[in-house]
Amino acid sequence: MSAMIDNDFDAHERSRWAGRTAAYERSFGRLCAYPADSLLDAAAVRAGRRMLDVGTGPGTVAARALRRGAEVVAVDAEPTMLDAARRHARGAEVRQGTLPDLPFPAGGFDCAVANFVLNHVGDPAAAAAELRRVVRPGGRVAVTIWPSPHPPLQRLWGEIIAAAEVTPPPDLPRLAPERDFPRTEEGLTALLAGAGLTDVRCTTVTWVHHADPEDWWAGPANGIATIGLLLERQPAAVRARIRREYDRLAARYRDADGQLALPTAALLASARVA
Repeated sequence: MSAMIDNDFDAHERSRWAGRTAAYERSFGRLCAYPADSLLDAAAVRAGRRMLDVGTGPGTVAARALRRGAEVVAVDAEPTMLDAARRHARGAEVRQGTLPDLPFPAGGFDCAVANFVLNHVGDPAAAAAELRRVVRPGGRVAVTIWPSPHPPLQRLWGEIIAAAEVTPPPDLPRLAPERDFPRTEEGLTALLAGAGLTDVRCTTVTWVHHADPEDWWAGPANGIATIGLLLERQPAAVRARIRREYDRLAARYRDADGQLALPTAALLASARVA
């Protein structure tokens, strides 16, 4: 089997986060928090606006929107993420929900955001259309995704696996080709425009992510994302070899304090609901 069907892709993605909220907050959570304020700016989130945060995770974006005076509804598929969101975004309405079938009527929000969510759904076009559906005419939608070609931070994991001489199995879940889209500014712009959104704008945000090497290893080591699934499938000796290559290849990104300084980037797109 070269690729799983879309429903299996969605189930796989949800399984990667199940019960892993603490590991996510320790590792990838800090990375994903970086563009949160720019995302809120792009969605015109301010006092008095009713905002939907889809795929809220531990509530990072929701909490920042609350600080702006917005009325916030936050949804996620993973119950432990929702528990974290209730702690971090006190004052938000927190509910379980998944794209592309959100439990809200059409046009019920002034704006909707999805921070690194469209890269985790089996039907990105349907997900984008659902974001448009729940926002009133004249409201805004803003999203972030990881780009391709990958920046150094994301590329590092592939380099580590190759150096450890591990061949990824052919049945690792991936998006069905007919539902995929180019992870470029043009590709994300076309995805949102195809969902019926107008005035689409997309930019590339770049930064250097600083992390403790043990914290950065903790994400995959605890099974998060596809790299975590690959690690789970390896015998102990191979996992140890991957860890040695991690230490060796990550060393070039260490700063004077021994912390990692990893260059990365994200695509940030926003649009208006006609």
